[in-house]
Amino acid sequence: MQRRCDAVTSSLKNALLALGLMVGLGAAPAEAQNVFRFAFQGDIKSLDPYSLKESFTIGMHGAVYESLITRDKNLKYAPQLAESWETPEPTRWRFHLRKGVKFHDGSPFTADDVIFSANRVRAPGSNFQTNVPSDAEFVKVDDYTVDMKLKTPNPIAIAQFSTWYIMSKAWAEKNNAVQPSPPTATSPSYAALHENGTGPFVIAEHQPGVRTVFKKFPGYWDKVESNIDEAVFTTIGNSATRVAALLSGEVDWIDPVPLQDQPRVESSGNAVVMAGPELRTIFLGMDQSRDELKDSSVKGKNPFKDKRVREAFYLAIDEDTIAKRVMRGQATPSAILIAPSLYDRSGEIKRPAYDPKKAKALLTEAGYPDGFTLTMDCPNDRYVNDEAICQAVVSMLARVGVKVNLNAQPKAKYFAKVLAPGYDTSFYLVGWTPSSQDSHNILYEIAGCRNDPKSGRGGWNLGNYCNPKIDEIADKVEQETDAKTRDALIKEGFDTIQADWGYIPLHQQALAWGVSKKVTLVQRPDNMLMLYWVSKQP
Repeated sequence: MQRRCDAVTSSLKNALLALGLMVGLGAAPAEAQNVFRFAFQGDIKSLDPYSLKESFTIGMHGAVYESLITRDKNLKYAPQLAESWETPEPTRWRFHLRKGVKFHDGSPFTADDVIFSANRVRAPGSNFQTNVPSDAEFVKVDDYTVDMKLKTPNPIAIAQFSTWYIMSKAWAEKNNAVQPSPPTATSPSYAALHENGTGPFVIAEHQPGVRTVFKKFPGYWDKVESNIDEAVFTTIGNSATRVAALLSGEVDWIDPVPLQDQPRVESSGNAVVMAGPELRTIFLGMDQSRDELKDSSVKGKNPFKDKRVREAFYLAIDEDTIAKRVMRGQATPSAILIAPSLYDRSGEIKRPAYDPKKAKALLTEAGYPDGFTLTMDCPNDRYVNDEAICQAVVSMLARVGVKVNLNAQPKAKYFAKVLAPGYDTSFYLVGWTPSSQDSHNILYEIAGCRNDPKSGRGGWNLGNYCNPKIDEIADKVEQETDAKTRDALIKEGFDTIQADWGYIPLHQQALAWGVSKKVTLVQRPDNMLMLYWVSKQP
């Protein structure tokens, strides 16, 4: 049984207060009856639900916070804090809010919280600015009805609402947490260390980078499918230690299971590997913005501004070998920045063949016959074999004369660096799952020009690849309601990115969760662990 925490955080105190107010009980049970223990290779850096658009963190926030509209086990829309919604006219959405919902501090959820959250999520410092249309005006009709008014029709206006969590206006104002806490913040805000959601769990303890303890919220408005009373999350960065913890029964779930350890987990008798396709695309990006490439042997200019250099890097990387050897066959090479299951015409775009000879010739033509040196940023605890992928890329580029100094770091340090003001990276690896399940998200957030920080366009375009044609296409895609026309626009967008050699898509990785045989849960292809679907045999 998990040792009781020595100190109860304010979030748990709020939960107990709410319990006392609603059901007249003064205390929760002294000991959790059913504990689910789980480990991930990275940590939960911040509890602020607008801090970092990263799947594991979003899933953890989803245990304590809720959205107006969520996604079910099959990634289809489902009501949550909004009981229903409608579009009385093409540019107006109406949301009918659920009554009787309480935040963990006992205060009621109303339309004021929705309007506050709509403003906060689009404020400077938020990593989720594009989850809500930038032109949307939220209007309170009454305490439980909110209208979202748009300037133009938008068929995907609510596509990212499932990861836009609603916060308490009064709580944020009381605790000086009106502004979002960005992942680069050096001093964590109150919202980064505490929570006050409406979800089925409260956070009883949070030690960033170490462990976080979730407990069921007794005042939750709905029934919970999960039978766990407590969930204890621990960061275990070392792969061997993580697997050993699963096999010994110390933890009930791990992510990921290293490819080489999967047969051992399968044959253990007490755990299984839950595997399946993931929507995430792993890709490489290049700084195409600075006049001089940082930490490079090239002075006075930026080689990546030359299209021939970008093409050379693309052709020098043997993705088929990465998929077969580094990923042990559990990856699907990609030609575009989105999973085939999310775009029907993806098969029409082919990946250029590996051609180191041509890559060398292009570098020579661009004025770099002996190559050059630069630094590559890479996480080492975020994606499947992320550092090994980067090491392979370094080796392949060395064959065409490019010397890459690899800077592989834990995801907390990695994201803080590459998302710092000005985007401190020259060459990087990242993975992306479009939270809208739609190509517009890629064209807008990943490939959009970073000309207007307030819009959120290009917020994850770390190297600032910029082609105004892509922005024009993205804006048309956002408004187009005819599926055939829309798909043609999307293809034009992906064709343009490829013709510019704007990015280097690598592959879609496979999911590999290690799960105790005592546990049942749901594995969605967006790779989010939702605690409210976890059950465990006592």
